Amino acid sequence: MGGFGDRLSSAMVQRGPLCLGIDPHPGLLSAWGLSLDADGLARFSDACVAAFADFAVVKPQVAFFEAYGSAGYAVLERTIAALREAGVLVLADAKRGDIGSTMAAYADAWAGDSPLASDAVTASPYLGFGSLQPLLDKAQQNDRGVFVLAATSNPEGASVQRAIGAGEAGGRTVGQSIVDAAAAVNGTGRPGSVGVVVGATLSDPPDVSALNGPVLVPGVGAQGGRPEALAGLGGALPGQLLPAVSREVLRAGPDLASLREAAERMREAVGYLNQGLV
Repeated sequence: MGGFGDRLSSAMVQRGPLCLGIDPHPGLLSAWGLSLDADGLARFSDACVAAFADFAVVKPQVAFFEAYGSAGYAVLERTIAALREAGVLVLADAKRGDIGSTMAAYADAWAGDSPLASDAVTASPYLGFGSLQPLLDKAQQNDRGVFVLAATSNPEGASVQRAIGAGEAGGRTVGQSIVDAAAAVNGTGRPGSVGVVVGATLSDPPDVSALNGPVLVPGVGAQGGRPEALAGLGGALPGQLLPAVSREVLRAGPDLASLREAAERMREAVGYLNQGLV
């Protein structure tokens, strides 16, 4: 199958550089006329799977499934399986981060052999990048990917992510040190499987030009990021940026045709990010 970096690069070339979110927020369920329970969750997710089946990457937001307890996790497991059966790469937006055996257990859940295991998972490095090692190791063993939070666009993140680090990170922002640590894992050569998360609305993003891996760019659309303004974000190369869009597309539901049309419009809007690829 090849490593996740290779599979993602191929999917982005063939299906467009776009990550569509499945975010079953209670407000969206209500707007779609669905019940705020596991049945409504399942109907919402099934519609998204049907509408997004020919796109490169789909990102279920784990928190909105977890809110319904074991029944929500059952829906998430079925959603992950259905997306992968359709040939879609699944990025579980779980933002896990811990230490030692607890991090190893999260790694088993999201990058091992459990029903929750996805093609890739988001992770928080703010207990130290090294704390993610169990997850990075498990992902590598199973040809999966990890997207590490580096510089997010929420205002609260700036005090940590844009602070000047100490020790090995001295002279760099903390966010830049995270990008550099991910680049060291990826090395050179084939596309790396460790990506970073960089907000679309940042005016001073970290330099990702040496990452040799993908950059997930949330915040496009409803959060203010403009699809036409992403090129070269943080020095990114063609084919490196993976814009993530959720509400801008999901609010077109529940009609499947309208949902597909909104997703296709966004795919066309960001397609230029692949220009220059062979």
